Amino acid sequence: MSLLIIGGTGTLGRQVVLQALTKGYQVRCLVRNFRKANFLKEWGVELVYGDLTKPETIPPCFKGITAVIDASTSRPTEFNSLKKVDWNGKLCLIEAAKAANVKRFIFFSAQNVEQFEKIPLMKLKSGIEKKLKESNIPYTIFRLTGFYQGLIEQYAIPILENVPIWVTNENTYISYMDTQDIAKFCLRALQISDTENQTFFLSGLKGWVSSEIISLCEQLAGQMARIQRVPLFALKLISNFCGFFEWGQNISDRLAFVKILNTENNFSKSTFDLYKMFKVDSEEIMQLDDYFLEYFLRLLKRLRDMNFEDIQKQKNLII
Repeated sequence: MSLLIIGGTGTLGRQVVLQALTKGYQVRCLVRNFRKANFLKEWGVELVYGDLTKPETIPPCFKGITAVIDASTSRPTEFNSLKKVDWNGKLCLIEAAKAANVKRFIFFSAQNVEQFEKIPLMKLKSGIEKKLKESNIPYTIFRLTGFYQGLIEQYAIPILENVPIWVTNENTYISYMDTQDIAKFCLRALQISDTENQTFFLSGLKGWVSSEIISLCEQLAGQMARIQRVPLFALKLISNFCGFFEWGQNISDRLAFVKILNTENNFSKSTFDLYKMFKVDSEEIMQLDDYFLEYFLRLLKRLRDMNFEDIQKQKNLII
């Protein structure tokens, strides 16, 4: 099976690429900048030029492709391209996939998108979900919560650098996931026929509130966090002012993400059935505390290595 992966250089996309290669898939990535995507080529990926803002570049990328995995999304710094990428570009992808008669289109969306259509990116994701369902292309949609990787910037690094962490006064439990595990579910979907034309709410096994994550990071970092609290009513003003959403990128967007996840959902009721369907053992899933422990251990090792190098340089100067 040959895969076309969109967003292969991103946090989630690169994990999908890596696992697809490990499983023996032929992988092609649509990229705008070959230099930035060179590491994918070194992994064994076929790189092909494509730009979601340039419709004419999309169809040629689908030649010989069996399935497409779209892990791309706009960034806050690319606000002007939001509609071009996450609407016009995605519509081009769907049309090209339909013309190429692909056997599966996997799309990553977000939790509760239909309830937050005043937020532009959520409105576009909800619209693309609908267009994909209407296209008659066999699809699988994953609605995601937050990534472990995003929590490093949100909590770990601010604590280490002694800068404020912005949190709300809510007490919402969020079941974050490691992108490696999300990629695992994504590729399993290609092997399980029952996942065709289905939407799945994908989450981790345990929910965490901000205070628990902060406490965990404080213990591992050995220093206290500087916390700034933002009331939920102020959060609404922030999100309305920004009019934009992209999780894990900046303060206002991250707080808007908390607002979205504050809505009731049935993740906890369906998680174990979902894991069973995808034949994923819960023991295989990376837990958040283990993820943070590995991060801090790697960080400490780098610091020790840097300190060792400094000592060696000082010895050489003395000699």
